[in-house]
Order: sequence, then C-alpha cells, then structure tokens
Amino acid sequence: MRITGVRIIQPKTPGLGDLGIPWNPTVLRIDTDEGVYGIGEIGLPMGHAAHGQVGLARDYAPLVLGMDPFQTTAIWEKLYRHTFWALGGGMIIFGVISAIDNALWDLKGKALGAPVHQLLGGKTHDRLRAYASQIQFDWTTSLGAMVTPADYAEATRKALADGFDCVKVNPIGFDLDGRWMTWNTRGTLTRQQVRTAVERVAAVREAGGDELDIIVELHCHTDAGTAVQLGRELEQFRILYYEEATAPMNWNAMKEIGQRISIPIAAGERLYTRFGFRPYIEQQVVSVIQPDLGTCGGFTECRTICDMASTYDIGVQLHLIGSPISTAAALQMEAVLPNFVIHEHNNTSLLPANIGLCVNDYQPKDGWFEIPEAPGIGQDLTEEAYASADTITVN
Repeated sequence: MRITGVRIIQPKTPGLGDLGIPWNPTVLRIDTDEGVYGIGEIGLPMGHAAHGQVGLARDYAPLVLGMDPFQTTAIWEKLYRHTFWALGGGMIIFGVISAIDNALWDLKGKALGAPVHQLLGGKTHDRLRAYASQIQFDWTTSLGAMVTPADYAEATRKALADGFDCVKVNPIGFDLDGRWMTWNTRGTLTRQQVRTAVERVAAVREAGGDELDIIVELHCHTDAGTAVQLGRELEQFRILYYEEATAPMNWNAMKEIGQRISIPIAAGERLYTRFGFRPYIEQQVVSVIQPDLGTCGGFTECRTICDMASTYDIGVQLHLIGSPISTAAALQMEAVLPNFVIHEHNNTSLLPANIGLCVNDYQPKDGWFEIPEAPGIGQDLTEEAYASADTITVN
C-alpha cells in the first residue's frame, strides 16, 4: 500500500457567532492506491492560523507521497528531521505533522478493521468522564458572552441538566461590556477585575453545589503575578485545577504560580512534542498535562508524552477544540491511557453546524462518553461537507 495523495480540506463552518473569534478547522485526508484513506484535523481551528496551516500542509504533503502509510514512525521522523524547521518546532508545523500522523493511524485502523485504541494497546477505560468546557460562552446550541454572575449560574445549571458534574470557566475572559480579551490582566489586576472574577466563580459554585468540580481556565491572559493574585482569591471555591495560568514558554514562571497557591496547575495546549513537555513533566510543574492530539505531534508523539507523564504520576486531560474529527480521535487516545483524568467537551461540540460536518455525533450521556468501536477513529466528513469544502489536492 502506498500514499497517492493528500487532500487539504477546509469545511464550511458555523463560525463563533458575533464574538470576533476566528474559526477555521482544517482537515487532511491521506489517500492510498488501495482505496483506503484516513483523516486527521490540524488542531488550530480557533485563532489566526487559517492560511498558515494550509500553506504548510501544501509544503509537507509531497514529502509523504509514495510512502507506506503503515510506517508511521518513519514518516513522523522524516517530517521532523528532514524539513529543517521542524527541529525548532512551532505550533503550525506540529499542527500539520499531527494531522498527518492522526490520519495515518485512522487509515491503519480502517485497513485492519480495528479502532485506533486497539492498535495503541487496547482500552484501560470502558467509558470516560467528561466536563462542560468554556461555559463563559454559555452552554447551549449557540455561543454568547456571559457577563453577569447570573449568566454564569444559568450556564452552570444548563451543564448540570446535561448530566455533567464538572465545568470549566474563564472568569476574566469577558469584560463587563461582553468583549473578549480586552482587559489588561498583566502587572496587577484591579479590584474590579478580581471582584468580577470571584463573583462569577462564586455563582458557578452556588449553582453547582459542593459536589460540582470547577476548572478555572485563564487562556494565558495573566502573568505569574496576576495569576497568583487571582488564584489566592479563588482558593476558597475548591478549584479542581488552574489551567494556562500564564504563557508556557517559561516553565519556571508556571512553577512559581504552583508554589504560591494551593490549586493544582494544568497546561499543555500550547506545547508540542516530548521535548516541549519535558521540563513540565521532569520538574513536576503541573499536576495535569494537556497535550492536544492536533498539535503535539499526533497519536505517535502523544502516547510518548502521556507515558512520560505517567512516570511522574502526572494525569492527562487532552486539550480539545475543533470538529467532531478531533473528538473521535481524542476518545481513542484517552481510552488507552491509565493516567487519563477527564475529557474536555467543548461547547463548540454543541453547535449544529459543527456537528453536521461529520457522519457521527459523539456526545456524552450523563457526563460520560462511550468509546467508539468503529475502525480507525470512527469518524469522517459527510458527503455534503466534502462537496462544499475548499479543497487542495496534492498528488
């Protein structure tokens, strides 16, 4: 079996409403001379990377043509060591490498008639606990800006009604006018900012009760000082963990935050490869590591990262945002991991137009996911999505 072509597919997507956040999922499909194909999503759907990921995919796709798709390690090493810039890394580079790698594992599973979790060693979990992620955008089939404590309480109640016993919230992402990421949250937080964040988290706790687990996400809006300032105020709410409390390139800054507050630290969505995760794991900076299958290096590299974390008793919660392709892939990986903690179910997974891109709609029941047993990752774009997408074919 040989790789005969790579399709770079940008489906028509729902966008993120009027929130001003770019949304451009990109999918790679690897075709072979035996008619078997696999799909993988570049893990950069949100933010300003629409053209970059497509451009780099066009550069990398010719490198795998003619290769045996079962040689996933050899292909990974070729893309890493023989493209010059991958040795220095970068999110777009490893987003493309990840999508290629994930597509190859999907292809192998389809060719062998087995789900990817079987190829990775088999399940250690028959079902996966999930949490409702990013409730500051509400928890419904459309997204909006949650501003008042009452908004946060109502979003929490919606997640509880869907059976979740854990939610994630960014309490400083929206300012008091409902604008995303406009507050200056470095240097020092104003009393108004701290009070607003505390009141929002207090509303989540009150609405959810003592049994609800709460994850606080800061999207790297804060620096080490302001993360500590806010974290000390939030300790009273029994936060499960504190995510992306500062930018990840200086792991010492992240470690300082963990040493100065009593909330466990989580990070990883902006890191890639075992080399990027190494100091966070070896220095035990985090209690929970959060690689994204679509950016960390794909199934091949993610398994290495998660095994490294297990050596240091660090849990794994895969970062996840994107189309249902990313959801299906994450479920395959998480099912295998002994150190799995919880699955991130992003509110973009509730959007009908996003769901409609794919043939299967994997949703949790009462806050728990079943593991897909179809060959590969158990997912594909619909015929309509293929037909309407912007597609570049490299062959």
